[in-house]
Order: sequence, then structure tokens, then C-alpha cells
Amino acid sequence: MLIKEYRICMPLTTEEYRVGQLYTISKHSHQESEKGEGVEVVKNEPHEDPVHGPGQFTEKRVHLSSKLPSWARAVTPRIFYITEKAWNYYPYTITEYTCSFLPKFSIYIETKYEDNCGDSENIFRSDKILGDHEVSFLDIAFDEIPERYYRSLEDPRFFSSAKTGRGPLREGWRQHTKPIMCSYKLVSVKFEVWGLQTRVEQFVIRDILLIGHRQAFAWVDEWCGMTMEEVRCYERETQEATNELIGLVAPTISVSEVGQPTATHSAPASAPSTPLSDEAPDFLAPPKTRPRKKSAPETLTLPALRERASAE
Repeated sequence: MLIKEYRICMPLTTEEYRVGQLYTISKHSHQESEKGEGVEVVKNEPHEDPVHGPGQFTEKRVHLSSKLPSWARAVTPRIFYITEKAWNYYPYTITEYTCSFLPKFSIYIETKYEDNCGDSENIFRSDKILGDHEVSFLDIAFDEIPERYYRSLEDPRFFSSAKTGRGPLREGWRQHTKPIMCSYKLVSVKFEVWGLQTRVEQFVIRDILLIGHRQAFAWVDEWCGMTMEEVRCYERETQEATNELIGLVAPTISVSEVGQPTATHSAPASAPSTPLSDEAPDFLAPPKTRPRKKSAPETLTLPALRERASAE
């Protein structure tokens, strides 16, 4: 078991990001889906936890064989999926990932959101964390992402919000930007396949976290001002459209508010961990610098769900 903490700052408040996070996840899932592949939503329902209180539970299956890099396709079957289970007790969340054909593969993420620039120490006060773990700051504006995911309209160095007046983000923006919040993510990874740990950390964790948080800010003018009721409605409609897009025939997904809990079982306890040695393993090595594609197409595909809802 290897543990790493990521801290990702955003020019938002935690209350704003509560809506922005739901909107971004739904829209991104829809954009990345096509016939036969994409994000299948299995469950999305209220959940009551004896410790964390009311929340929302979601279960998804991510079908992405053709979207994997070549090194991953070489070791995976043609048909497989990643199962994502998430318990949302905002501003605290738990997310688990497992693989349909790798029983010894799992990723467990605890997230806490705070209105600060990432300077809270030991925010995950847990007896299960033995010894020190590496802390890595991810900069949504200046850290590199794979060029195939780059969109200039989603680049925080150039994006300026018409509704909020925030952006573009300049060097050192975390020290002087207001408002500011931070996503603290404690990631535990178990992947007993020799030689692939570094690539899993790079492709599955670091890049996905960077891309998701960049999009949440770049799409702020789309979700800013939405109520929780409105974003839940958008989430439901997008999930149904996405399931239909990837070729699944399923009953209508029920997305309810957390004030009406239907489940009472507990979320999983924190994943067990082992102390890290003084010398960081390859898994914790910083990613190699990759050039950013400057001539990426300036396109942004938007689901027409809100227009459809207005027409109805």
C-alpha cells in the first residue's frame, strides 16, 4: 500500500465548488462517452452514515478500453471496466476504484475541502496513517497535462470568467487570489503488478485530478448561480443521456436530495496503510515534464440538456 497526499487549489469557495464539482463530473462523463464506452451510472441515491451524517452514494462503471494508453491496453482484456464507488458528505468525500479483472488493484481517496491556499497541516488526522507521507501540490494553471487533453478554452492561464471576473491565473496566483479553496486528497494505491505503479499514478491519479479541477474552473460560467436542486436535475438528465449514449438500456436513474435518506449502511473505514521508507519509491517520483500542445483545437462540446429542459 502506497500513500500520497495531493493538494489542489481553486479560485473558488468551497460552497461554490459543491455545485461546480457535481456539474463538472456529469458534463465530463458525458463528453468522454460514446457508443459502447463511457461512464455507466449504476446507482445515485441518498446515503446516511452514523459518523458523517447524510450524504449521497454513487456507483459507476467506467468502460474505457479504447481510451487507455498503449502500455495499459497491452495488459488489459478488450472488455473490462473500472468500478467507482463514492460517498459524498461534502465537504468530505470518499471514493474507491476497483478493476473488473485485477482483484489486487484498488485506489482509495479521502478528500476534504477547505477555504484556504493549501496550508493546513495534518488535515487527515488518522491513526491509520503510520509515518510521513509525501505531499504534492498540483497547480491547475502551470502543471503540464497530456497534450491529447489540452484545450486552450480550458487553460486557466488564459481563461477569464465573464460572470465572476476571475482569471486568468498568473504565476504565484495561490498567494494572492481571493477567494481561494483547496482540495486535500489522501490517495492510497494498491497495485501488485510489477513495473506499472509509476504509470498508474501518472495516468489514473495525477492527470485526472488536474484535468477535472481545470475544467471545473473553466466551466464556472456554465454552473455559477445554479442551485443544488438545479444541478441535481442536470446531473440526472446527463446521466440518463450518457447511459443511453453508450448503448445501455436501463431504468430511469433516481437522483434524490440527501435530506431523504434511503440507505443506512456505513461507508468503508479508511484503507489500511504501511509506513513509507525514507527513500521514496518510483511510484512517488514526480512525472517527467511534457510539452504542452500550443495549437490544440479550441472546441468545447456542450451537452444540449439545459436547452432541452427549457424547451420542455
